[in-house]
Amino acid sequence: MRFVLGIDGGGTSCRAALATADGTVVGRAKSGAANIRTDLTGARTHIVEAARLAFTDAGQDPDLISQVPAVLGLAGANVGTYRQQLEAILPFKRSRVETDAEIALEGAIGSGDGGMAIVGTGTAYMARRDGKTRAIGGWGFQVGDQGSGARIGRDLLEETLLAHDGIREASPLTREIMAVFRDSPEDLVEFTTNAKPGDFGGFAPKVFEHAARGDAVAQSIIDKAVRDVEAALGALALGPGDPLCLLGGLAALYAPRLSPQYRAQLRPPLDDALGGAVRMAARVFGAEP
Repeated sequence: MRFVLGIDGGGTSCRAALATADGTVVGRAKSGAANIRTDLTGARTHIVEAARLAFTDAGQDPDLISQVPAVLGLAGANVGTYRQQLEAILPFKRSRVETDAEIALEGAIGSGDGGMAIVGTGTAYMARRDGKTRAIGGWGFQVGDQGSGARIGRDLLEETLLAHDGIREASPLTREIMAVFRDSPEDLVEFTTNAKPGDFGGFAPKVFEHAARGDAVAQSIIDKAVRDVEAALGALALGPGDPLCLLGGLAALYAPRLSPQYRAQLRPPLDDALGGAVRMAARVFGAEP
């Protein structure tokens, strides 16, 4: 039996699905972060780990990964030469590395017109019209990813330090965060020295929780994040009837906060990003001998 692999790798985790040549998934697995721009070596390790575990989940020999082609949608694949570097060191029979946005769009809306936004540890946006796709964002935590979990977490730590110094008003949220770091601003700053986007993003759900309780600092951070997300959605220039899918770990938290015009366009995705990678792998490699 011939197989294909679909892999979805982001700043928090990497998911793999082993499927038959027609796209029927027979095994799934998950491992650690796989952003190839921030940690190429670690991403490869987690990609291979997830792939091998997917074989095990399917009752297949993990050593068969060298005989199976794969489509990988990965954070960080849209810049530099990281895509090419990774393809050169992957153990699969053939590898096609796409951006995480490409496989997400494929999964969300299929082959028609529409758009999607990934709002998780990072952010990325993509729309398709008349067969042509346009990507927005996905430039990484340091200079992009506005509205992402990583940026929300970073903003929270900044506001916490500002409150500690008496520059801004403190709130229950900033006091809680200081307690996490034993009321030591030095410990908070030391955390940021080696923190990855996923580490910052781990604070994002707490910001949404406190915003729902009326915490002023949390609400300010979330209001800014929503404005950033809507600005990117506006740049996609979707038609009034085009479907819009929100994907990623923060999608359900953002959806009710969007303006009415965007809420009216929201549709449930046909499939997730991993499903998009599997369908792409079946289409690209399924007919190979």
